[in-house]
Amino acid sequence: MSSKPSGGRGAGYGWRWALAGLVAVVALALAVWPREGDDNDVNSGRERSTRAASGVSDELRAAAGLSACPQPARGPGGNGPLAGITLECLADGRTVDLAAVLAGKPALLNLWAYWCAPCAQELPYLQQFAQRAGNAITVLTVHSDPDEAKALSRLSGLSVKLSGVLDADARVRTAVGAPAVLPVSVLLRADGSVADVVVRAFNGVDDIANTVAGELGVAA
Repeated sequence: MSSKPSGGRGAGYGWRWALAGLVAVVALALAVWPREGDDNDVNSGRERSTRAASGVSDELRAAAGLSACPQPARGPGGNGPLAGITLECLADGRTVDLAAVLAGKPALLNLWAYWCAPCAQELPYLQQFAQRAGNAITVLTVHSDPDEAKALSRLSGLSVKLSGVLDADARVRTAVGAPAVLPVSVLLRADGSVADVVVRAFNGVDDIANTVAGELGVAA
């Protein structure tokens, strides 16, 4: 009976260990190698986490059917008292750089809350005005209360589809120096400066149109 030399057995084990080491190195390289789409996946995950943290479901947002928030225009970012303020878009929960999305066009910001009766009367007028004005001016609602779910339900009940943001800490009101009452409408020039702060409820579409034309020169 013969047997393999001990040296051959040692060489076989050596090759096995070398091969195992090579496989481990390749696996490690594949694990850390950057892959196309990873950044998008991470960003999407962060957005989903942000929306989940707000406590508002995608179903509730979909039922409200709000218009998407404005997108930043090309060119320099926005200036004025709203510079640096980021808020959550009611339509999809994404973060909105307020000054950036309003830059380059006159704007009407309507500060309201779900519990405000005069706000509920005024919001449908604002939607009608926005439809009349078209692209000449940006009309954005600013819910000045932390209860986002009730804001969406209120807008849904009023059939108001205007784009809007959540301002849980009343940062817009503080930035423009408005009093702690609602509703308040802030009229902004295209450069981001404040033309007027209207501390009352509008009584109709013509009232809004006349006020905007007088302060911003926008006809609707």
